[in-house]
Amino acid sequence: MTKTKELEVYTEYCEISDEGSTARRLTGFQGRVVTAIAVAMSLYHIYVLGFFPVTPWILYTVHLGLATILILFLYPGRNKEKTASIKTLDYILACLMLVSGIYIILEMEELIYRVGISPTGPDLLVGVILILLVLETTRRTSGKTLPVLAIIFLLYAKYGNYLSGAIGHRGYSWERLISYTTGMDAIFSVPLGASASFVFLFILFSAFLNASGAGKFFIDFSLGATGSARGGPAKTAVVASALFGTVSGNSTANVVSTGAFTIPLMKKIGYSPRFSGAVESVASTGGQIMPPILGSAAFIMAQLIGVPYMDIVKASIIPALLYFAAVFIMIDLEAARLGLKGLPKSSLPQPIEALKKSGHLMIPLLVLIYVLAIMNASPIKAAIWAIATTLIVSAFRKESRMGWKDILQSLSKGAESALGMIAACATAGIIIGVLNLTGSGLKFASVVISLSGDSLPIALVLTMLASIILGMGLPTTAAYLITAAVVAPALVQMGVSPMAAHMFVFFFACLSAITPPVALAAFAGAGIAKAKPMEVAVTSVKLGIVAFIVPFMFVYGPTLLWEGSMLKIILTAITALIGTYSLACAIQGWFFGGTANLFLRLILGLSSLMLIKPGSLTDYLGIGLLLVAIALRVFIFKKQTEVTTAHDAQMEKAT
Repeated sequence: MTKTKELEVYTEYCEISDEGSTARRLTGFQGRVVTAIAVAMSLYHIYVLGFFPVTPWILYTVHLGLATILILFLYPGRNKEKTASIKTLDYILACLMLVSGIYIILEMEELIYRVGISPTGPDLLVGVILILLVLETTRRTSGKTLPVLAIIFLLYAKYGNYLSGAIGHRGYSWERLISYTTGMDAIFSVPLGASASFVFLFILFSAFLNASGAGKFFIDFSLGATGSARGGPAKTAVVASALFGTVSGNSTANVVSTGAFTIPLMKKIGYSPRFSGAVESVASTGGQIMPPILGSAAFIMAQLIGVPYMDIVKASIIPALLYFAAVFIMIDLEAARLGLKGLPKSSLPQPIEALKKSGHLMIPLLVLIYVLAIMNASPIKAAIWAIATTLIVSAFRKESRMGWKDILQSLSKGAESALGMIAACATAGIIIGVLNLTGSGLKFASVVISLSGDSLPIALVLTMLASIILGMGLPTTAAYLITAAVVAPALVQMGVSPMAAHMFVFFFACLSAITPPVALAAFAGAGIAKAKPMEVAVTSVKLGIVAFIVPFMFVYGPTLLWEGSMLKIILTAITALIGTYSLACAIQGWFFGGTANLFLRLILGLSSLMLIKPGSLTDYLGIGLLLVAIALRVFIFKKQTEVTTAHDAQMEKAT
């Protein structure tokens, strides 16, 4: 097998994350100190969660405290700051976090009775420090959007008495607000609890899996399986991102990790920079809805809804299948329209050889699924088993064997990769705390219902917009937690099942990563592709259009969420896949080997909506419309298509 230059470049890029691109690259003594803190953080979580349980408040405090110190050391206060060393202010803030954490742990037994009721002066001082540090670390890692939103909620809690109507409340003093915010119902509530337990361990598992060479295996296998097909590198991006997304909890990190390799290949065979960046962005975002982990949100969703974890996995299968099928088909149609070919087979790895060489690295994922699905064990136990299995199976071959240096690096990388998520979850806790304190969660739901006029379709659109806005710029876990707390109750009040309501907001919270104006995954793809960010974002929405439609469909047809008889579920999946093909043809303007005019595209679009929506009547109508489109294409529009196809392809290439 001859390695291409692009294949050799992979090793350099597979370790890059969205966080690593903005962090300081510390060396010398400072670098060793930060690495030691990160390694200690990972070992602490493994020990406490797997072998020696401690009080949750202690776990959460250590979790947040170590993450805050690492963020202050690794992330500069200003993006333009060029220094590669830790500044004096960062040391001071880290000391404040250390003192605050020690105070919380030492005062824990009495503090739990004072929080939100009768705080002391030191309680309030520590509370102010903690809130400010949480907001600052979130700003450094995730941008200004979430901290600003949290500040707005804090001001709402303080001055809600000046508001009238459904969202008004009696208002709270700064003392009670600060104290309550630093308690187990706010900063230390469900988001940080999820972060401190299974989410952190899954990110750590991802770091170990990547260090063993699994990331390169995903790329090699995907490239070998799809690289020589029509538009092959784009299909490689879809397959690799789906595999990588099973363990990645951040769509932007997924884009940077796989996109640094796949986007140049897409451009090389003829895809435009705009389209190349969009393909990787959409595929990487889809990795967050990919079972069995769903960007770690599956476990949180199961906890919030109160259903078994496997119910969440089953509910996500058909929507994820439709999502990736749509992207795959659109890529193929675009390649057909432009006359693009794949890469030469001689320059690609052989899938069978990749499996023989590195297929054993899939065993940890299989163990993870087995422990979760068959043994019905907790996510924490499953993650620890998966990490241990990675260490064992990596020793099977010399190429994947991990020495002490690799293990320490994995422990450090895992902790560093989780920092942005931890800060975002803590800030999400502030928002949830305000909702708990003021009781405004149900009030916001009432506002949505009122604005919709008790119309479910309008309420769904409003919920979609709210989920996209609230999820902008956030990691998957934090985005879902906020949207689930703020807008999901509205749908539940209107009779939507909790599963469908939470899946609905989860989908759109994920899609915020590719939706303008703040589309971080699309912008990351644009940076690698050297394309205009907003053009990549718009194209990403076009490629991911099925994901914007399917949530509406499964609210009305729960069969898409694996509810009902097996025969009905299978038929629903088949007709929905056919509908996905019709929709892709309608959007791409390419059908049965030629250009589809506007009339054909309208028929195909209507057919797709009928087929994606569960129900016998709609399926019959959809199939009928599709047959009409085929007949028109074959017998009436064939000559016209032959004339326009070559011209359209030339114009697209020129653009």
